[in-house]
Amino acid sequence: MAMGVSGGGGARRRGRGTRAPMADINVTPLVDVMLVLLIIFMVTAPLLKAAVPIELPDSRAKAMSEEAQQITLTIRRDGAVFYEDLPLAPGELPDRLASITPGPDGKKPLVTLHADKALDYGTVMGVMGELNRAGFTSISLVTGVSSRSGA
Repeated sequence: MAMGVSGGGGARRRGRGTRAPMADINVTPLVDVMLVLLIIFMVTAPLLKAAVPIELPDSRAKAMSEEAQQITLTIRRDGAVFYEDLPLAPGELPDRLASITPGPDGKKPLVTLHADKALDYGTVMGVMGELNRAGFTSISLVTGVSSRSGA
């Protein structure tokens, strides 16, 4: 009859250590690292916003605060229009603007317009006319910081 085998490895251990190995994983360092990475991404994300390289005109105006819901339009020196970072084909801007839905308060979002300083007035006014036709009444024209100290 096979009852039980007594031998090495029962309840009593021989040797130096009498503790069993710990089977739990300490997740506290992992959570700390993840929180630090989250903070780093939250700080660097707004800095990565301007992806289309343009030369902005200078101005002495005060900086405006960013709103939660806003749209960025960029007009490059060659007249190419970008919605956020995506290039738009000629004539695509009205369709793209029509697809934007108003926010929870019923208002259309703020539009920030970045236009290269070498553009002619008519090109910028053409884009602003399309914005007006689509119902966007809050438009911010973005400029660079002026280094001139004169009035």
